[in-house]
Order: sequence, then C-alpha cells, then structure tokens
Amino acid sequence: MRVYDTILKKRNGMELSTEEINHLIRGYMSGSVPDYQIAAFVMAVFFQGMTARETSDLTMAIVSSGEQVDLSGIAGIKVDKHSTGGVGDKTTLVLGPLVAAAGVPVAKMSGRGLGHTGGTIDKLESIPGFNTSLDRDVFIENVNRIGISIGGQTGNLAPADKKLYALRDVTATVDSIPLIASSVMSKKIAAGADAIVLDVKTGDGAFMKTLESAADLAKAMVEIGTRVGRQTVALITDMEQPLGNTVGNALEVREAVECLRGDGPPDLRELCLVLGSHMVYLAGKAASAEEAREQLEAFIDNGRGLEKFRELVENQGGDPSFIDNLSLLPQAGEKITVYSHRDGYISGIRAEQIGIAAMTLGAGRETKDSQIDHSVGIELMKKRGDKVNGGEPLAVICANNAEKADQVKELVLRAIEISQEPPEPGKLIWGQVTPEGVKMY
Repeated sequence: MRVYDTILKKRNGMELSTEEINHLIRGYMSGSVPDYQIAAFVMAVFFQGMTARETSDLTMAIVSSGEQVDLSGIAGIKVDKHSTGGVGDKTTLVLGPLVAAAGVPVAKMSGRGLGHTGGTIDKLESIPGFNTSLDRDVFIENVNRIGISIGGQTGNLAPADKKLYALRDVTATVDSIPLIASSVMSKKIAAGADAIVLDVKTGDGAFMKTLESAADLAKAMVEIGTRVGRQTVALITDMEQPLGNTVGNALEVREAVECLRGDGPPDLRELCLVLGSHMVYLAGKAASAEEAREQLEAFIDNGRGLEKFRELVENQGGDPSFIDNLSLLPQAGEKITVYSHRDGYISGIRAEQIGIAAMTLGAGRETKDSQIDHSVGIELMKKRGDKVNGGEPLAVICANNAEKADQVKELVLRAIEISQEPPEPGKLIWGQVTPEGVKMY
C-alpha cells in the first residue's frame, strides 16, 4: 500500500478505506510517512472533505496512536463534557460539582488555554494548592471516593492529534470540519467516557464563527460518537459575548463559586443547567433532561453543589477557605474602571477582543510557553441589551502592569458597542444535535 496512492485517491475526491487511513496514521507516527506527505493529505481533506465513516475511522486511528484511559474501575456511566472553546467559559467549575452531586461520576480531563480562549486547568490552578497533575490511579480513586476529579490531560493521549494539529496549524488546514471533529473526538474517546455532551460555540469569540459551521461541526462530532458506541449529544451555544461577567482565571473561579451559591450571572447559570441536565440524563440518573434540571436547580438552592465543589478542592490539595472568603483568591494590584462615553444600550460585546484583552494582561497565553498570571482579567459591568448612561462603568480591568492596562483599556472600549436603540434579544442556546438529527431553537 503506497501513501502516494492514498493521497491521490483523496485528492480526486474518492473515499478511503479503513485500512488506508490506519496505514497513513501508523506510518506518520512511526516516521515512515514524512510531514510533506501528511501535509498533502490534510490539504486534500480540506478541499475534498470526508464521509462520516472516513471521519470516524480517522478519529479511531488517532485514538489508537496512544494511551486509552480505562475508567472501568469507576462504577456507573461516565459522562464527559467538552467545549469547543470560548471567552469566560467556566462551566466545568459549576456543572462538574452539580452533576457529581446527582450521583454521576465526573472523571474530567481538561486542558490549558491558548490564545484568547481560557483553559479549565489554568482556572483551577489559581486556587492555592490545587493539584491538577494526578496519577491515573489517584484520579480514579478520587472519583470513586467523592464522585469527581479534574486533572490535566496526559501527554500520551491521542499523540497523533498533537502532531497533526501542529502540521495543520502551519499549512492553513485548521478549519476543516472532518479534521476538527476527529481532533476533538479522538481525545474524548481516548479519555474513556461512556457518553459525551458537546458544547459547540458559535459567534465572534468562537472558533466556528457562523451558526452553519457550528451546526456542521456538531453533526460531525455526534456522528463520530454514535458510530463508535458513545452516547453523544451536542448543544450549539452563543459566544458573541463572553459567558458570565468575568474573564480571567481567579476572577472566573470566584464567579463559579457565586453561581454555585445561587448568585451567579443568569447566562452562566442557564448554560450550566442545560449542559448538566443532559449529562445527568445520559448517565441514567433522571428519566428526562427536564427532571435532571430540577435536580440540579435544587442542588444550587440547598448548597449541595457548593459542598461538592469544596470536597473537590480539598481532595486535590487546595485550600477551600477561599469559598467562604473570595478575597483569598489571587488579586491583581490595580483595578482600572472603563467608563461609557455616551448614553445608549449595549448592542454588542466582541468576545474575541475581550479575550485578547485578557490575554494581553497575562490571563492567557500568546504561545504555549507563556506564563499565566492568575490574578489578572476583566470584569464586565454591563452585558448585551443593558441600558448605559455616559460616565457609567462598563468594565473593570484587573492588572499588574500599568502599560498593559493602558493598552487593554482601548481594546475594551472598542469591544463594547453602544447604540441608541436596544438590540434584538440574543440567544444563549441556538440548537441541539442528537443522533436523530438537528433541532434549532
């Protein structure tokens, strides 16, 4: 079997066999297939696409390139949640404890942020003492003991994906639905989950800028999950503006605690309840998503979700005292208020610009080697649709560098759009994708 023939076949729009795909990925990992041939292959996929069966085969070939986590030592149906990345997305910190309180085992492997999107591991590491580097046996033991554990992804989970992504990144082939879908799902499947809930972001701060492209990606990922025997559901959710009111690691931990107390912003609470209800339902702990939602709402009201978060922090070496005194979280040295220059209504908050502003302060990484400052970030005082008067605060910049704070102030002002008329109401959740099809709201 010649790699040349596989590339030619895909270049000409023909369907590859399972063995051709497996041979290609095995060869790439062994070194017998060079970068330039894989670059030609991914470019052919970029232009010709892949069938659902091909995409599923590519996903499993990537899964087979490394370690596959065995979660069979954890009783019950393990449900994972994955977000395609956004700004201010701290949902795992809220829904993880809530879902665990419902008796669903939460064995969550999360990543770090890069660019304008945040990472769950970075947020958790802003908690003093919190350990995200867990031995696999300890990780499983934690879930069996308290129902939840969140750790960093191992280096040997789907290693072919890491190599492929690095190549796609320099060959202008990142934004291909089959390649994105196989990249995301390979890591979720290798992580050992029985069922997967996907949060596919769309809008300014998302990777998928349009509703159509987000729906296509959601469909592709649900198809992969279904084909390989994982219950999979996807929600298409809004990222035109940041989720919640804060962007920055310690700021987002604070907001997650406030949400578990019942005081969090409405959009964060709603998204966590919707995603969490699907997780509880897929785990068989409720007869319907509606019943699951009622459970989760009760766990916010009665404090069980917050207590489960406390257990998670304590169990992974963190100091839980910040939960009762949020000022114990890392604090930036300076707080600079950004004021509105005129009256009107907030017609838009460009999520990507706010994410870049937070990254500039040090809350995110410009490169994978960048150091994170857990204390810095941006707190929004207004959201889309809110009325604002001239001289009223729009946002607070939390900074440790005056020069960077000045740069960010201009970025924030440009990101927040003000109109004379109130905007049309936006949507938080645009649709749902299941094996049965797409349902738009």
